[in-house]
Amino acid sequence: MMFESLTGRLQEIFKDLARRGKLREADVDEALRQIRLALLEADVHYQVVKGLLVRVRGRVLGEGASRALSPSQQVLRALHAELVATLGEPERLRLSGPKPRPVMLVGLQGSGKTTTAAKLARWLRGRGERVWMIAADIQRPAAVEQLQLLGEELKVPVFYQAGLEPPELAEAGVAAARAAGASVVLLDTAGRSQLDEPLMQELQAIHERIAPSESLLVADAMTGQEAVNIARGFAATLHLTGLILTKMDGDARGGAAISMRAVTGVPIKFIGTGEGRDALDAFEPDRLASRILGMGDVLSLIEKAEAAIDLERAGKQVERLRKGEFTLEDFAEQLQQVRNMGPLGKVLELMPAGMGSALPVDHGTAERQLVRAQAILQSMTAHERRHPEVLNASRKRRIAAGSGTTVQEVNQLLRQYKQMRKLFKRMGKRGAKGMKGMPFGFG
Repeated sequence: MMFESLTGRLQEIFKDLARRGKLREADVDEALRQIRLALLEADVHYQVVKGLLVRVRGRVLGEGASRALSPSQQVLRALHAELVATLGEPERLRLSGPKPRPVMLVGLQGSGKTTTAAKLARWLRGRGERVWMIAADIQRPAAVEQLQLLGEELKVPVFYQAGLEPPELAEAGVAAARAAGASVVLLDTAGRSQLDEPLMQELQAIHERIAPSESLLVADAMTGQEAVNIARGFAATLHLTGLILTKMDGDARGGAAISMRAVTGVPIKFIGTGEGRDALDAFEPDRLASRILGMGDVLSLIEKAEAAIDLERAGKQVERLRKGEFTLEDFAEQLQQVRNMGPLGKVLELMPAGMGSALPVDHGTAERQLVRAQAILQSMTAHERRHPEVLNASRKRRIAAGSGTTVQEVNQLLRQYKQMRKLFKRMGKRGAKGMKGMPFGFG
């Protein structure tokens, strides 16, 4: 989980501060010492840590500090503000000039350029762009085939022409995309195991041929300070316009992301948060800072819910619940809405600290229970879902066999359903006010 260790350490520091009635200078210095150690262990650049904590101290002990806040709230607010400033202002893709607008992806081998190209293609297409991809990595075995397979999966055209060197291949690909009416073309370039002169010469030659609207460095956030050094190396010889940090769903040394903007001067534009084709998020500094501090990312959670939930159907369901009508079909629909939001662990990561962790099981177990519950419900007939009172012992045995579960698990699901039905019935009696804000599916 992204920044899990760092978030846990910071939460312990804030808990300790919360026990203090008044914030003394010695308390601030001790808290900042512990925060410094936590940030350094997470592989945040030492110069970045030093400057950040000097500014936090000034905010907390300065004349403008709010005395209405508790000690932990004062430090939390100051640290959040300085983390956002360190992460830098959010910047979007600058797609300007004649179509198709080329976007060049560069980076070392293993950073995830090819899969990131596919994720970015999906992201752009979701915003109305007509996307092409160019397979210009002829160094890595099977790189071309991998991009072509990803293109087939996403139904995004992939250009490749054997016998051409990468600069000529890139130029021919842009011309083909232009003739086909594409609006954006993504260029997957070759990488090396380390920065070297031949790599940079090849990338510079491609850059001169296609004049990209964006040159984005794809860097592995799991490599810690090495990712920062790689970014500096590319920025020294190639005009980078942005960074994409991959593997941000890992926790090891993920603090390097905090250092990127301050050390390189290049803005982070996207972060990769998993293996799925949809696991690419536009970079939002305030949201990332909130997640690092255990404040959750409620806006992202709301966006996922809006994308996953059919509002018209949800409205009809609320009306049924108000009338006390709640069948196993409604239950199945709520579970599917939760699944549509993505892996349960990812959804729980967006919740403020304490909410996701308050579940009695780990995220993997919760995900498996959700899958089993859906399997049980799908093994029922439509009549059984609408009239669960008909479920006798023989029907339960059939459902258990059909879903690969046990009769005990079927009974457990039915008990959960009855509890939810009672809850909704009570809330329905209170009217619209009682139903307001009900987080369907999380019951």
